Amino acid sequence: MAEVRKLALDGVYEITPARYGDERGFFSETYNAAELAERGIELAFVQDNQSLSRAVGVLRGLHYQVPPFAQDKLVRVVRGAILDVAIDIRASSPTYGKWLSLEISAEKWNQILVPKGYAHGFVTLVPDTEVIYKVSERYAPDHERSIRFDDPALGIDWRIPVDEVTLSAKDRAAPLFADAEVFG
Repeated sequence: MAEVRKLALDGVYEITPARYGDERGFFSETYNAAELAERGIELAFVQDNQSLSRAVGVLRGLHYQVPPFAQDKLVRVVRGAILDVAIDIRASSPTYGKWLSLEISAEKWNQILVPKGYAHGFVTLVPDTEVIYKVSERYAPDHERSIRFDDPALGIDWRIPVDEVTLSAKDRAAPLFADAEVFG
């Protein structure tokens, strides 16, 4: 049975699936809807995504989709390590604008559940890091939004292990949090 730990922001969890090993290797049930539902976490995932980041310091984010295509995300690392960041972008939330970070790695075998209403991003901590994440809604480019990763108003401590991050052109052009479209 997976270990489920509630984190500091509402609806964000660290989930560490059980691993069973022997001389052949190991087996792990990385997602079990019924088991999570027993703990009050009921989600239906519709798409799996995978990314490979070759270098240390590749930063992907901060991304989210607005309704009706808002996404819950269950993020895990199958090779390497990331610092994962979630920011509450629900304007009516008492933790609006607050963020948390969690190191996710293949070695720790942990995952992070980031619910709708949060912007999400990560930075790679080691070379050749592969991330797989489930989403509860399909990719909808017209509903995709982003927030600038280094917005001073957010003050995110990315703990970036290199002098300069590698960003996509889209992430480089992301608006500041004050100018971003957020959840009602």
